Amino acid sequence: MHSVDIFDSTLRDGSQAEGISFSVQDKLKIVSLLDELGVSYVEAGNPGSNPKDLEFFRSASRMCLKRAKLVAFGATRRRNIHCEDDANLNSLLGAGTPAVAVFGKSWDFQVTEIIRTTLEENLSMIGETVAYLAAAGREVIFDAEHFFDGYRSDSAYAMRCLEAAVDSGASTLALCETRGGALPHDVFSATEAVCRRFGKRVRIGIHAHDDSGCAVASSLEAVRAGADHVQGTLLGFGERCGNACLATIVADLELKMGLRAIPDGSLDQLTRICRAVAEIANVRIPNTAPYIGRSAFSHKGGMHIDGVMKNPASFEHVDPEAVGNERRMLMSEVAGRALLLQRIHAVAPSLGKDDPRTVELMDILKRLEAQGYQFEGAESSFELVIRKHLGHWRPYFELVHYQTTGVHPLAAETDETHTAVVKVRVDGQSAITAAEGAGPVNALDQALRKVLEQFYPALKAVHLTDFKVRVLDSKSATASKVRVLIESTDGVRSWSTVGVSRDIIEASWLALSDSIEYKLLADGIDPPQDL
Repeated sequence: MHSVDIFDSTLRDGSQAEGISFSVQDKLKIVSLLDELGVSYVEAGNPGSNPKDLEFFRSASRMCLKRAKLVAFGATRRRNIHCEDDANLNSLLGAGTPAVAVFGKSWDFQVTEIIRTTLEENLSMIGETVAYLAAAGREVIFDAEHFFDGYRSDSAYAMRCLEAAVDSGASTLALCETRGGALPHDVFSATEAVCRRFGKRVRIGIHAHDDSGCAVASSLEAVRAGADHVQGTLLGFGERCGNACLATIVADLELKMGLRAIPDGSLDQLTRICRAVAEIANVRIPNTAPYIGRSAFSHKGGMHIDGVMKNPASFEHVDPEAVGNERRMLMSEVAGRALLLQRIHAVAPSLGKDDPRTVELMDILKRLEAQGYQFEGAESSFELVIRKHLGHWRPYFELVHYQTTGVHPLAAETDETHTAVVKVRVDGQSAITAAEGAGPVNALDQALRKVLEQFYPALKAVHLTDFKVRVLDSKSATASKVRVLIESTDGVRSWSTVGVSRDIIEASWLALSDSIEYKLLADGIDPPQDL
């Protein structure tokens, strides 16, 4: 099977995204995850730009990676100086990585107007830099910055830039679609021309940005044109609108184009590893993200659900298990009795579709949704509804009372503006705890988990990853009913729960308590015999 090198830049280009900041430990964890996935290269930072990257490369030198090569990133030498006198180039060598990626200009406009040197000096900067690094024993990947703009402006000069790198010892030419504005067919034609000229001498790569929404498509078109090296970030975040999303590209290459992008047997780890990286980066994977999103294999309409239950290929383009994701049938009033019966069978396999309890559960679902509940995004809460109605449930704790208070004006030195006190009863014992938080719901969440952790230590791993509030009847103004939807995780699983009330704190309590109950249920922990 023909292979494509995957070059991940989450730790370099991805760190340039708004709101992203990695510690050294964060970066080391992500390197391990990317190596586990099996990418070919991990571009880990610019050792000449900041002390954090220098510290990272010192720590990373002790890692034992199975497949991935660490890559240090930097620019070609500065104009009108010698390579050995360029501090940034020498920091690349000092990083000790087996491969380096250096970027140089390939657009005449950038050469004359931005770095303000001559076209010939730019060629010397490229060639001498590559030769200097190659002579030091490094594998050199040349990032031809603004290549597609340069090719459109002066294709002969853009090709001369590539030739300078190849003749000096570069092993890979990465064609950078730096501004993100080229369309896929333009990327295809330019990449095809490069492959014809240099493809027998070096590997040809693509580095696309998503400013026109085409980064993934452009990357695939480059591969179709002959490229065998793809750069991007695992989850697509990066400068401005982001980079090409490697999670999507890897799945497309493997499942759609018949190409090997990561080692055999690794693709079914894609969703898990993407979610782990998202946790470290403190970002949410969009529900609609191809292949790895929560909604990627979710079905709601009754006709769709019926078709998928008969044959998944009717509405799914790949098997969700191929990428480590799962199929979700969304509970709602349009889902139909067949889906409800499937959910019931997870709890009570012998119950039939005409059983009075099945009919009654359908009525309960409709009544709850009429009250404002929405279970399509909170299947965990609906499982609890089923269990409670069928008598397959014993509570893990009993609320005695809770109280929240706020302090105003806010103290400038802290974000903890509210205090919550929660008292519960578990297995005949009462416990009470207070906690502070950034708002009443955060304080309530902290206090609830804190008071229950003494009975259920597994709750220490649980935290909220999302919190949504929807006003259901705004015409009632401040007396409006609200729906609170929260998503929780223990670092391995994620689940969503819902609460509805005219009191936002009560709605939050209902969702929070469901979240705790579901976690304990999913862990197989037995509830107490006596609250």
